[in-house]
Amino acid sequence: MGMSNFNTYYDSIDHDFWRTLCVEKGVLRHYAKGDLFVEQGSVARYIGYIKSGTLKYVVAASDGTERVVGLEFAGGFVADFPFSIYGRKSRVSIHAVTECEIYCVPTQELGMLMRSDEQLYRMIAEANVALFDTTYNRYIDLHVKSAQERYKDLIAKHGDLFSLFSLKDIASFLNITPTHLSRLRKNMSNDV
Repeated sequence: MGMSNFNTYYDSIDHDFWRTLCVEKGVLRHYAKGDLFVEQGSVARYIGYIKSGTLKYVVAASDGTERVVGLEFAGGFVADFPFSIYGRKSRVSIHAVTECEIYCVPTQELGMLMRSDEQLYRMIAEANVALFDTTYNRYIDLHVKSAQERYKDLIAKHGDLFSLFSLKDIASFLNITPTHLSRLRKNMSNDV
């Protein structure tokens, strides 16, 4: 179950609570490879628990290129969180990288539940803080760690990353070129 540790904010929120909420209150939806879970500029309709498959969070850079800013795995969650709960438009698109099965809870329903359920409100607040912490740490790492250190951290958390995502997407997530990533991989395999 190491997959859920890929995004460290899962360590600080009640993973079981969210999984149970999505499985019990959600509908199991199928997404084909390439389908959009949410499109940039629209309000995300769902928050989901990923039963199977992988997804990526993508933003359009000012030069029109796509940048991968997040990767999600089976056993994790997919959402434009917390913005969708408040009806805000997404700044990211979320694409199914493989076929996916996702237990989806409508964000509107979650928003209404949150207003009437103190425990859910508290869980969402805690998840919000934990997500900020993870994002902030990633931002700091971008400035204090070398590309090689960021790559090592990523592989340590998810060894089969390259069987799930393209080299181009992983490089984009690490904020390096695919060529640079290929060199890092080669150097590390030589070190072993």
